[in-house]
Amino acid sequence: MPLALKQVFRAQQLSLDDVCAKYPQFPRLIAIKIDVQRRGVHYTEAALSVVDPKRHQVRGSYIFGARDGQLTPVPESLVLRDGTTILTDTAPIEQNPYVVDLVDGELWLTDAGTPVEPVELWAEPAYYDKVTSSGVPMKYVITARPQRLNIFQSGYCHFWANGKGCRYCDIVNHVKEQRKEWGIPTRLRPQDVKETLIEALKEPGRFTNICLTAGSDTRGEKAFDSEVNFYIELLQAVGEVFKTRRFPSQLIATAFNEEQLAKIYIETGLTSYTADIEVLNEDIFNWVCPGKAEWVGYREWKRRLARAVDIFGRGNVGNGLVGGVELAKPHGFKTEDEALQRTLEEAEELATQGVTTVYIVWVPRPGSDFRDQKNASLEYYVRLAQGLHDLRVEYGLGVDFDDYRRCGNHPDSDLARLL
Repeated sequence: MPLALKQVFRAQQLSLDDVCAKYPQFPRLIAIKIDVQRRGVHYTEAALSVVDPKRHQVRGSYIFGARDGQLTPVPESLVLRDGTTILTDTAPIEQNPYVVDLVDGELWLTDAGTPVEPVELWAEPAYYDKVTSSGVPMKYVITARPQRLNIFQSGYCHFWANGKGCRYCDIVNHVKEQRKEWGIPTRLRPQDVKETLIEALKEPGRFTNICLTAGSDTRGEKAFDSEVNFYIELLQAVGEVFKTRRFPSQLIATAFNEEQLAKIYIETGLTSYTADIEVLNEDIFNWVCPGKAEWVGYREWKRRLARAVDIFGRGNVGNGLVGGVELAKPHGFKTEDEALQRTLEEAEELATQGVTTVYIVWVPRPGSDFRDQKNASLEYYVRLAQGLHDLRVEYGLGVDFDDYRRCGNHPDSDLARLL
């Protein structure tokens, strides 16, 4: 979309100040986080001049690409003054993102030249400069958020094998770029994961959770058996680092059947399980996520989420949405009001069964089928965040494994800190 049209479209939506005035109970800093995620950021040369690669974490191995389609070593992301983590996407300046600039010697988020909020950069963990015994840089084995460790076991999703990958997703295209540029391993070795984790935990108190995720693997005697077995292998290697039977952990994976989930729970120390359905509407799900629809199906995905509660316990099972993708054209909801109502209705159905639903802000990535789409308004995302939070309050569901400290990518779960 040309810049002039983008600006006209944005002018028709409520501004950040307008939204904060309309919803005064909603924390302004979380609204800023949402708006930064939905619009992206651009760093000025002045801002980049204060980035110290020896102290600050710069963009490295990640499962998804950025809006600018680049692998340049800009800062990994930002932290607001309340400790809120923003997982940002760098965007070309012509897309009218927020701009990170140097103002009186400090980094600020600015909009149209006006300072909005001061920001800080993520601190790089010490283990990023080390290598495993097999010679793999540890920063490519386990990536860090300010308080979470991410293990991306594999960068390939088998739903793409016949062209049925999720339409908003760029995982396969992006990982190919990273392997070509940096030589990131195709598949992690459990020993490398264990060695890296040992080094990471030498910074006491810094990390509070371990998260494993990757693309789906349909192979095996039963669909997804190969994926399940490899996660078990990695989780057992992680468990060797801890003295306790279970350790603070989240697996974000495919909707496995009860037998597969029970096997993971019994044979590892995993404490929480998430299977992202991405969009809460069967027809839109079938269009947006054709691979998930083909191999599992919408109703079966939801059924498996509910059954997972019997294994992991109420409040320890999560479902994730790509917030706003339900409005993608031409088959998404026609209005934001309809999208919000229908999404919250189905999220409530899951909540009654003990499943927590969170969302991330949809980013139309250049390596995805939806590269030319636009995401929802700030007002929509604020209403969605409040609605999902209210459901968790009403049904007594925790979100510890996805809260502002352990994840930082879900605006609705940031609200949990207010309870």
